[in-house]
Amino acid sequence: MLFATIDDHEVHNFRLLLDEVFGPENFVASIIWQKVYSPKNTARHFSEDHDYVLCYARDGAEWTPNLLPRTEEMEARYRNPDNDPRGPWKPADLSARNYYSKGTYPVVCPGGRNLEGPPPGRYWVISEENFWEKDRDERVWWGADGNAIPQEKIFLSEVKAGKVPQTLWKYEDVGHTQEAKKELLERVEFESSDSVFDTPKPTRLVMRMLRLATDPEDGDIVLDFFAGSGATGEAVWKLNQEDGGNRRFILVQLPEPTGYGDYETVADITKARLRSAGEALAGGGAVPESPLGFRTLGLGASNFKLWDPQETPTDEKELAEQLSAFAESVLDGVTDEDLLFEILLKSGVRLSSQIEHIGGTRFFEADEGRLVICLEEPVTEELVDSIAHQGPTRVVFLDRGFESDAARANASITLRKAGVEVRVV
Repeated sequence: MLFATIDDHEVHNFRLLLDEVFGPENFVASIIWQKVYSPKNTARHFSEDHDYVLCYARDGAEWTPNLLPRTEEMEARYRNPDNDPRGPWKPADLSARNYYSKGTYPVVCPGGRNLEGPPPGRYWVISEENFWEKDRDERVWWGADGNAIPQEKIFLSEVKAGKVPQTLWKYEDVGHTQEAKKELLERVEFESSDSVFDTPKPTRLVMRMLRLATDPEDGDIVLDFFAGSGATGEAVWKLNQEDGGNRRFILVQLPEPTGYGDYETVADITKARLRSAGEALAGGGAVPESPLGFRTLGLGASNFKLWDPQETPTDEKELAEQLSAFAESVLDGVTDEDLLFEILLKSGVRLSSQIEHIGGTRFFEADEGRLVICLEEPVTEELVDSIAHQGPTRVVFLDRGFESDAARANASITLRKAGVEVRVV
């Protein structure tokens, strides 16, 4: 499920692009977001009050949006003036302007009033047979005196559990740009107003998207590949606390220079906003123990020296020097955290996986204990026996952790006998 917020000048070209990516058959709707709450008096012709939210599904023929929660105003429309045991209901017109061949019969009201047919220019929406069947089931409302134009009783207990989403999103329901800036300023301190993002999104707007496209208990992952101020991450946390959900998010933001001193890159603003939001939201909501942390990862070169056979020297002395240089496989200045996450990637473990760090050691467990990453130096027989006793599926050691080839071979034999796959990097 994809939602893309686009301004009026870009919507056509962006629609063509997304049609190529997702297929035009998977286009769902073009939603109008009322992004401002008052007109701009400086506008040359018209004050532009809206942006578009383009909605695409992976499979447009199969996907159905979730219903939105009913509002208090909607609930208030249902009453029970006749104390019907089926509960609150609201009246619905039994006539319409559309022609219906069976919709012109006369009706005699319970109070004695004779109706020659529906109101002028209209037709009953159901046949006479179905009309009186509904009346026998006490689903027709004739008014307090029994002589009103009949209306059908629509019971709250029988309607959909929520509201069908519409393509007009008003700022009262999903927020506006000024609200978005206010939210950002509550989370991030800027030296001047010129430093503030021009186009942040209100969290209520993102939460509306999440309500339509995600389920609280499915562990859905929300991806925002233009993270900007980080509103998506905060919106995920807020909605999880509201409905007890377990949604997670991945935010992607290039370290684009901002041009001002507060935060050197856009990514710095994203991280600052998430840290502040996590602290502010901690302990609140329906699920106060829900996790509000996040990991920051960046693209970079490998932390291990890469052997290029094309650069292998033919001179015996130079070859010896190169072999000596590669005796240490890890680059200088690399931290344990750098090594840990690269090994996780190369081991096929999700970077979002929980990592257990044994305090005071260079020993890590991941993938629910199935993977052990041991950065300890030296690797002793006692440590190897301890790992074998824990019973992981895989273990990764640093090559420099072994004092000799014999120590490495003995460790491999011990662990493989215990059914543990061994890898040395």
